[in-house]
Amino acid sequence: MLLRIAATRRSAFWLASALCVLGLILAGCTPEHYPQTTLKPLSDFAKIGDNIQTTTFWWALGVFILVEGALVYAVFRFRGKPGDPEPKQIHGNTTVEILWTAIPALILAAIAVPTVKGIFATAATPHGDALTVEVIGHQWWWEFRYPDLHITTANELHIPVGQTVATKMGTIDVVHSFWAPRFAGKRDVFPNRETRLWFKAEQPGEYSGQCAEFCGIQHGRMAFRIKAQTPEEFQAWAAHMQTLKATPLTPPAPPPAAPRPGAAPEQGPPAPPPAVAAAETEGEKLFLSKGCVGCHALNAFNAPTGMIGPNLANVGARTYIGAGTLKNTDENLARWIQNPQLIKQGVLMPNLGVKPDEARSLVAFLRAHQ
Repeated sequence: MLLRIAATRRSAFWLASALCVLGLILAGCTPEHYPQTTLKPLSDFAKIGDNIQTTTFWWALGVFILVEGALVYAVFRFRGKPGDPEPKQIHGNTTVEILWTAIPALILAAIAVPTVKGIFATAATPHGDALTVEVIGHQWWWEFRYPDLHITTANELHIPVGQTVATKMGTIDVVHSFWAPRFAGKRDVFPNRETRLWFKAEQPGEYSGQCAEFCGIQHGRMAFRIKAQTPEEFQAWAAHMQTLKATPLTPPAPPPAAPRPGAAPEQGPPAPPPAVAAAETEGEKLFLSKGCVGCHALNAFNAPTGMIGPNLANVGARTYIGAGTLKNTDENLARWIQNPQLIKQGVLMPNLGVKPDEARSLVAFLRAHQ
């Protein structure tokens, strides 16, 4: 008896320890540590899938408890003992067979009905005042075009909270998969074929997205950012992006206007310090002489299509560079300019032999594009 009690206590101790460890592990599964979680949906589209998953989970949990409970009960209630006679052989029970056929069928129906409804709901074409965004996948970065606003940007998707976003997606090279975990499910994107997806963000913030289809050696570094903004913030962003039009580099300075009699002198934006201005001017020359202008556009409004590299109209204000590879700091931007192949092997941007002082000038020039 004492041995049995000791064994029971040891089992209880190990079970309690295992539950504590499991609790600590589960405590780490938060959106702060796992920003690509789908368990905290932030859009109507994402909640459709989450509701189906929750419904399936509770049905599965109920089945598990009933089946395992019956199994454990049977093990202890009907376990054999020495000297027991041969059990009575039962060749069938019509009532039991009907029950264990009908109950799983009803459970499957309870799961299938909301699943089918969800499939049709997510495949429907959104109506009303939807914001259209064209998504183009490249190896290994994302291009976003707003045809109604005539805006093009890269690797950062700006969307208004409370307004449906209707994406039309494709790719110019291989198959990719657009995945915004907090807002929608995965959608494969194909060359010469349009894939559609819609969602409506419910909460402002900055969230991560990812290519979810293996597309080459840098597939894991093909990320993007989603910036959900209030309608006012989105309109301000769009208005600013529409000011980034095609202009000749180093435009001639206009002659100063003569002040009106008695009028106070106009105060324009503060001029950068002379050293910064000189670095920007030198960076602009390098942007031309190194051939950067042949692959990257610097205008967001009515930007040219078919460019090899990402649009750099507002690169100075982006959170990351290299499609989520590095934080957008001056140091990281200089590293990327000098040797992109070392950071992200296989990208189409070659090593151009940029020296450290030239990289600093190019960084100053690009940082000014916000």
